[in-house]
Amino acid sequence: MNRIVDGVSVGPQVAASDVPRIAAAGFRSIICNRPDAEGADQPGHDEIERAAREAGLEFRFLPVTRGTVTDETAEAFAQALAELPGPVFAYCRTGTRSATLWSLAEAKRRPLAEILEKTKAAGYDMHGVARRIANGGKTPTDTGDARFEVVIVGAGAGGISVAASLKSRRPELDIAIIDPADIHYYQPGWTMVGGGIFEASETAKTMGSLIPKGVHWIKAAVAAFEPENDAIILDGCRVVKYDRLVVCPGLKLNWAGVQGLEESLGRNGVTSNYRYDLAPYTWKLVSDLKSGRAVFTQPPMPIKCAGAPQKAMYLSADAWRRRGVLGNIDIDFMNAGGVLFGVKDYVPALMEYVKKYDARLNFFHDLVAIDGPSKKATFRVSRPDEAPMEVTVDFDMIHVCPPQTAPDFVRVSPLADAAGWVDVDQATLRHKTYANIWSLGDAMNAPNAKTAAAARKQAPTVAENIVADIEGHSPVAQYDGYGSCPLTVERGKIVLAEFGYGGTLKPSFPRWLVDGTRPSSFAWLLKEKILPPIYWKAMLRGREWMARPERLTARAAK
Repeated sequence: MNRIVDGVSVGPQVAASDVPRIAAAGFRSIICNRPDAEGADQPGHDEIERAAREAGLEFRFLPVTRGTVTDETAEAFAQALAELPGPVFAYCRTGTRSATLWSLAEAKRRPLAEILEKTKAAGYDMHGVARRIANGGKTPTDTGDARFEVVIVGAGAGGISVAASLKSRRPELDIAIIDPADIHYYQPGWTMVGGGIFEASETAKTMGSLIPKGVHWIKAAVAAFEPENDAIILDGCRVVKYDRLVVCPGLKLNWAGVQGLEESLGRNGVTSNYRYDLAPYTWKLVSDLKSGRAVFTQPPMPIKCAGAPQKAMYLSADAWRRRGVLGNIDIDFMNAGGVLFGVKDYVPALMEYVKKYDARLNFFHDLVAIDGPSKKATFRVSRPDEAPMEVTVDFDMIHVCPPQTAPDFVRVSPLADAAGWVDVDQATLRHKTYANIWSLGDAMNAPNAKTAAAARKQAPTVAENIVADIEGHSPVAQYDGYGSCPLTVERGKIVLAEFGYGGTLKPSFPRWLVDGTRPSSFAWLLKEKILPPIYWKAMLRGREWMARPERLTARAAK
């Protein structure tokens, strides 16, 4: 709780358990400036509002998308300060957006020097918005605050990997990564956390420890792209210019897309392995359940790791089988799509486990609402050639995979296609309109599975083609759509699905070692023991083990 002036303090993300301490410190109101679902370990604003009301505090939700502090939001913030009983505590991810809103709200009442002084004393540097405070919020893009040869948006699996791959090829390149997060997560491990195999802490490392040596880390959020000016506008209206741009910010988990979900998560038997702080709750629910109904949901595509929703089902069912309670538990898999898995070669092995666990498959069922206290879930059923209808089912435990979209600042940008994804050539991963922009990972529109394994193959392709472009050549490498989904069908066995564009099988190992269409103990060994260190120590460090890019063929070039 960082005091800016009497009556106003700001700070980073809070949990519901922090609210009593905020009240005890004398605050009478809380303002939330962080949109829901911005981070994997973030509680929704409804959770904080509920805790605030219980503590006798007023609460207001004024969300600010990362990097987009509008004049209207600043005015609304000023109005909230005037209306709410003070002192007021405002928070976002770090407190910077709240401090920025205060600075803009005070711009007409205080000298610039005073605003900069008070925010600095509170721990926030507002020099990045000094021009906006002084000139009414207009941001020039003809000159930048910084310029780099290569700018990478996003420090997830794709961003750090492509930075490392570029540095391994051209150590002298001046590269910057833009990402506001403090923690980098190994998200493929969260299924194992929910299955009681990994500890959550094993899947997280500090971002600073992973940024490649010699790469600048701009710890900020992107507000907008201006590709015509080779410019990116950051939170606080700073401008970064680039010669070449790589866009890989991941995707957005749209928890708010299911009515009632945000306020139910982490309680009432509602969980999800798609959030870092909830995966342990999944295992607690599985461990405690002895009888009743367990529901597992999958939303419409695209989603990251399309097999993850059913992986949660298989590992849970296997745990119940081992404890001898599986016969007392009814299992439902509610899938908005019409097939169990998109590549048919793997379906027979998966169906054996569906039958083994006596799970019911319910296709064309899309989760639209959850009533946590009543433990009821409502689905929209849209079967082909039938009128849509809604059904409500009871549950004792429900594992939810949320609907997913491209990040807001991507969807509204000139880089996006009609569906909101970065529009790239699926072979070279180069933007179809802007020749000095590439994209990889979950935010781009190539028709591949959105997995970390896909990013592992994409990063060298992008790096190779950027280097070729720097040297004045046409693209030289192609991505074949490779993706991998280790389907954890039971503890100790995995169906190792590996495939490329069009569902073509792309096995990495000889069939005598791993038959990907059958459950394998060796594949489990890969998932549990081998892939995590490969991720941390090879992929993120530019060591392209079994990931060297393919040469671009004439057909792919067309």
